[in-house]
Amino acid sequence: MRDIGFLKIGRFNEILRTLPGLTPRVLSMRLRELEKNGFIRQIEIQKKPKLVRWGLTGKGRDTLPILMSFIAFGSRWYSKVVFEDGQPRTPEDLFPKRVKFEPVIKNV
Repeated sequence: MRDIGFLKIGRFNEILRTLPGLTPRVLSMRLRELEKNGFIRQIEIQKKPKLVRWGLTGKGRDTLPILMSFIAFGSRWYSKVVFEDGQPRTPEDLFPKRVKFEPVIKNV
């Protein structure tokens, strides 16, 4: 969710590179789980050979403010655990080009 929503990284191998220690198998399982639960979707780039990127659904976009709250809390109150230098950071420090997140709410 972080890579797709905040960093705008949507290709499998690009996501894999940003998460050291994560195996392709585990990433594949996580992406399938997020897709199954309606947070992300595949966007076809090319038919043959098949190339896709991952994008957020409305449900996925609605989770970004929640995720950002967790990131802000952890980077402030648990900086000694989260960062090698132990220094607290703000969301702006972590995501300088962050997009303003507006909830996607539709009348039901």
